[in-house]
Amino acid sequence: MGFHVCSQTLYSAPTHHQFLNSISRGFHRIKVSSPRAMHQQEEEVHTVRVPHVLTVAGSDSGAGAGIQADLKACSARGVYCSTVITAVTAQNTVGVQGVDIVTEDFVREQLKSVLSDMRPDVVKTGMLPSPGIIKILCQSLKEFQVRALVVDPVMVSTSGDVLAGPLILATLREELFPLADIVTPNVREASALLGGRPVETVADMRSAAKSIHDIGPRNVLVKGGDLPASSDAIDVLFDGKDFYEFRSARIKTVNTHGTGCTLASSIAAELAKGSSVLSAIKIAKRYVESVLGYSKDILIGGGQQGPFDHSMKLKNNTLNLCARRPFDPSDLLLYAVTDSRMNKKWGRSMSDAVKAAIEGGATIIQLREKDSDTGDFLKAAKICVEICRPHGVPLLINDRIDIALACDADGVHIGQSDMPAQTARALLGPEKIIGVSCKTPEQAERAWIGGANYIGCGGVYPTNTKENNVTVGLEGLRRVCLESKLPVVAIGGIGSSNVKHVMELGVPNLRGVAVVSALFDRESVSGETRNLMTLIKDSTKALK
Repeated sequence: MGFHVCSQTLYSAPTHHQFLNSISRGFHRIKVSSPRAMHQQEEEVHTVRVPHVLTVAGSDSGAGAGIQADLKACSARGVYCSTVITAVTAQNTVGVQGVDIVTEDFVREQLKSVLSDMRPDVVKTGMLPSPGIIKILCQSLKEFQVRALVVDPVMVSTSGDVLAGPLILATLREELFPLADIVTPNVREASALLGGRPVETVADMRSAAKSIHDIGPRNVLVKGGDLPASSDAIDVLFDGKDFYEFRSARIKTVNTHGTGCTLASSIAAELAKGSSVLSAIKIAKRYVESVLGYSKDILIGGGQQGPFDHSMKLKNNTLNLCARRPFDPSDLLLYAVTDSRMNKKWGRSMSDAVKAAIEGGATIIQLREKDSDTGDFLKAAKICVEICRPHGVPLLINDRIDIALACDADGVHIGQSDMPAQTARALLGPEKIIGVSCKTPEQAERAWIGGANYIGCGGVYPTNTKENNVTVGLEGLRRVCLESKLPVVAIGGIGSSNVKHVMELGVPNLRGVAVVSALFDRESVSGETRNLMTLIKDSTKALK
């Protein structure tokens, strides 16, 4: 019998016997009528089988645990989640105030509805409030086969409320555990399952895991988050042969309501994707550690057991609520594009350049960085986000969607040789700004279809900032502006000597100019920005 200490680094492990046939991700061909054809023409459409978890658990009115936590965890882990509700609870951050158990017949009806039609890959259980409901679940699982069963034996809530009595414990042990691929009790639940045996040390956890495994489940994960003497969050897995120990940092926070539900659902989600049990646990534990760390200082409710943010977005949304606003085409008026080589030439940092451009009146900033490594660029980008946001000036990243996501920039600007706008939109979500470089109306049309917010058209004039950049001239710019469905910013060789010629084209979609050298290859960025803004405003006034 071996013993393994698992760090948070994911590694390949032997696949559990139940998962040798990983989930079918194949394409199925079906015949449908083409929406583009008015006659009866058939075409092939491909559909993808998505990973699917069914959670059988109780509803938590405070949405920190139970069904609600399962739904949020599965969504965050990228799998579909259906539900069978076994009980409706009245609870909040203080505790559980009431429980209303769903009738056994209606639990049976819910199970049949989902299992007979939707064919989930994995079933995960939480609160099973009566022996009868457990028996009905076992019957359903024998009738409708699934790839895996994850049992989170909810007996005591995080706040200490007892949710399962002796008859429930006996039915779990006798009927459900032998069907389970993995059981995930915490130390208090493990103790209850073993008749009150103390589980207070890692050695106790190992012993408890082996004893529970003897009852029938294929794998047992004893969660040690409540171990009083441990500085780490330690979980112990026993697979019938070996022990595996998972350690992660203990997060100091009261926002721990629903950690058990979330861990079990995350394990179920990874199993549904085709992971082995061991890999699923490692990924799930790393995810829980991340969301607890992110959520440690959020405040929801006045009790001592707060929920956490499964999506890791609430805090950012709250902090940026006032500073961030939807994209406005008027932001394109004076579009400042930083250049790392020019910053180096003049001995200024990227953040110094951004500060100076904002002081001079720049309405939007793009960070173009070709020389720094990713770590240095990310660090500088985060500083620039902090500079721009209080001023309400959007900050975009040139090309690097990874950097834009990591620093929470307002969006990206991509070129024709980068990924399509549609792919960028799928990665960034609906709210981020996406700009696309275009030289022709056809490219502008594709950008619009792909979900871009604006296009950058140029080079209008020859420029040294991009090699082999074909110019479109004023007439090419006019043509794109007239046919584009998106607002347009002109770029390429624009400065104080020719900005009036550009702005006085008078085409409605032309909303501003993007400038590099005329601002950043100068001693005073703020002064040049201010002068250029004056010329732009004079030009727009002349058109009115």
